[in-house]
Amino acid sequence: MGVALDLLVDLDTGWRPPTAWWDLLIGSAGLMWLPDAAAWCHWGQWESIHGIVRAELRLLSPAEGGRRTPIPGKGILRPLWDLGRRTGAGDPDLLVARVWVESAPALPPGAPGSVRLGPLSPALWRHLRPGMTITMHEGRPAVGTATIIEASNLR
Repeated sequence: MGVALDLLVDLDTGWRPPTAWWDLLIGSAGLMWLPDAAAWCHWGQWESIHGIVRAELRLLSPAEGGRRTPIPGKGILRPLWDLGRRTGAGDPDLLVARVWVESAPALPPGAPGSVRLGPLSPALWRHLRPGMTITMHEGRPAVGTATIIEASNLR
C-alpha cells in the first residue's frame, strides 16, 4: 500500500489534483503511519490551491557569510526573499516563503539543490519566470541565491 501511495503522490501528468485528492492521500498516509508522506501531501495540497514555485538554490558557504547549519528539508524554514520589489523608501521589499528541499532531507551550507518555495503571499510572486534570480535572506546580508525553474498558477 505504501508503494501505491508513493505512485499516487508523485503522479506527474500536468494534472493539478483537487484538494479532495490530497485529503485522501493525507488520510491514507496517516493510517499507514507515514508522517513524511503526509507532510509531502500537505505541501502538494497547498500547491494545488496556491501554485508552484520551484528553484535551484545555492546557499553561500559559512566563509562567504552564509548559514552554518543545513536547511531542513520539509518546509520548516521560512526565510525572507528579495524578488526585486521595493518599498516606498526604495529598500528591498522582502517576502516570506517556506522552503522544501527536493530529494534530500536537508541542504548543507554552501551546497546547491532543487527546492520548492511556499510563499506566504503567492499573488506577489506571480511575476516570476524561469531563469529569474531571487535572493534568500535570514537577516543581512544574503545567504543564498535561487534561480527560478518553475512558477505556475500562483494565486
